[in-house]
Amino acid sequence: MPALAQRTTVETRLQINGTNLVLDLDARVTLLDALREHLGLTGTKKGCDHGQCGACTVLVDGRRINACLTLAVMHDGDAITTVEGLARGDTLSPLQASFVKHDGFQCGYCTPGQLCSATGMLAEVSAGWPSAVSADLALPARLDDDEIRERMSGNLCRCSAYPNIVAAIAEVAGADA
Repeated sequence: MPALAQRTTVETRLQINGTNLVLDLDARVTLLDALREHLGLTGTKKGCDHGQCGACTVLVDGRRINACLTLAVMHDGDAITTVEGLARGDTLSPLQASFVKHDGFQCGYCTPGQLCSATGMLAEVSAGWPSAVSADLALPARLDDDEIRERMSGNLCRCSAYPNIVAAIAEVAGADA
């Protein structure tokens, strides 16, 4: 009988919320499961596990992705920001503070993904990226409620706190404008 002593894990270097980590992971582990099960960062939620709800949204090198749809080993060397990394110590990020002010959550399950997605979305707007509802692709995006809703459409809220989420994002976007 042949020996099956093959290496089944892969050494993966990730920068999580500014901390460099080396993990020895099965190559089949999703980024979501690496964060939750291997690192104990449970802020990122497993909602649908099919990339349809956005509860698992994190930032990878500043761009938002669904952590349930990507393997951790694919992000060797990448900088990953989870909801736990948005605040600076005890000081909430402007978006986090605005979500609290506008009651941008009810049960809170989707909130980590909403916050990471909104953070990435505001960076996309700052970089001049248009969306499907951008009126003129040559002009900077005007971040009105329709534009915010379109850009956040990959993040679902089962409690329907959308008006408050949009208001929270609009307030921060207005502060940046």
